[in-house]
Amino acid sequence: MTKASFTAPLSFKEKVGYGVGDMASNFYMGFFSLFLLYYYTDVYGISAAAAATMLLVTKFIDAISDPAMGLLADRTTTKWGKYRPYLLWMAIPYALLGYLLFLGPEFGDTGKLIFAYVSYSLVMLAYTAINVPYSGLMAVIHPESRERTKAAQFRFIFASIGSLVVGASAKPLVELLGGGNELLGFRFTIILFAILSVAVFWYTFAVTNERVITKKHKASIKEDLSALLVNKSWLILVCTGIFIVVGLVARFASIAYYTKYYMGDDGVNIFLWMDQTTLIISCGLLGQLFGALITPFLVKHIEKHRLMFVINLFHAILLFFGFTISPDNLSLTVIVHTLGIITFGIAITLLFTMYTDCVEYGEWKTGSNSAGLTVSASMFSLKLGSAIGGALPGFILASFGFIANQNQSPESIEGIRYMFNLLPAIFFLLGAILILFYKIDRQLLTTIENDLAKRRP
Repeated sequence: MTKASFTAPLSFKEKVGYGVGDMASNFYMGFFSLFLLYYYTDVYGISAAAAATMLLVTKFIDAISDPAMGLLADRTTTKWGKYRPYLLWMAIPYALLGYLLFLGPEFGDTGKLIFAYVSYSLVMLAYTAINVPYSGLMAVIHPESRERTKAAQFRFIFASIGSLVVGASAKPLVELLGGGNELLGFRFTIILFAILSVAVFWYTFAVTNERVITKKHKASIKEDLSALLVNKSWLILVCTGIFIVVGLVARFASIAYYTKYYMGDDGVNIFLWMDQTTLIISCGLLGQLFGALITPFLVKHIEKHRLMFVINLFHAILLFFGFTISPDNLSLTVIVHTLGIITFGIAITLLFTMYTDCVEYGEWKTGSNSAGLTVSASMFSLKLGSAIGGALPGFILASFGFIANQNQSPESIEGIRYMFNLLPAIFFLLGAILILFYKIDRQLLTTIENDLAKRRP
């Protein structure tokens, strides 16, 4: 690649090619966030507390696997680059293990729980092996922050589209393909998303390039970890990411319970093919798509960390207000949820561009580009946040006396309201406060990019 092509703006094809990779991830992760806890409790028959504990305990595996994958990717050398090859190699294992997760064998109570632990751990290992390199790819897709912001925008546009496809179609597909048998419906639905995921990951591999050619990685693992842990802005960003992902996933994991037990959704279509649950999910994910679309415009006028503060604070205020909405006011529930997810679409797009800014800051300080480790550690934090966000509603359900597929007591209804509104609001508020301490601004980033352009081969 010539120097001119190295610094030329990313083509539309490259941006789309990179972006659809996260759509492939969200065919699974969006599905898991929205329906996995519900599947375990109301379909597969695992207790809410046991399912919540499983979602948390399995994150100990990620604590090792995510950084290990990042270290491995940083040290990978192939004709295709460091990170792209994993999109080719891991797509099929990722697809097969996603199917295994919803296989639903009848093993008895203890056997079901063991199967859930094993199958969920395996699919998350496969997700690590493909998504850590995919995320690391953004750090080397272009040497300039503004082009990486564009790549991140396309990433989360297509991530939103992937989640929207899941949110709008999964519940109807489960009903259609299962013929009234939810277990069978989930099994057939995940097959469709598995096939789509493989095709899309391979397309991303085919049309992207690693423009930033870094020096051969010579730093030791200890040196890489030490450099990462003294990057204060990265540490702040990681904790912020955990808070906002806990908030989002806790809300998403609560939607099916909130609509079924609090709003009285009986599965009757109220708009086209959509019942109340599908409508709320779909409108929210359209909001996330809109948030990703407007992020580059906002970043031109507002510093990233200041924008992150404003939108998370606004989201928290919306959710505190959402707690006051009556169960028969579907329109207002949809509006509040959609506005909130618009802010999340902005936040998650910002988050990943800021991660790559932290990669460049680390290279500027140490001379070593550890994109894989930096992004993998960041990904672990997000998966930890996702696990906590997915588990907390389960613990709340258990503590308030929830019994699946039964008329709920006033106490359990109150718990469902707490987990859908107040719990996420608290975490978005914490994320807003913490990001105020982030230090990499536009002026410093310009200095970093100019210095690195002189150093790199």
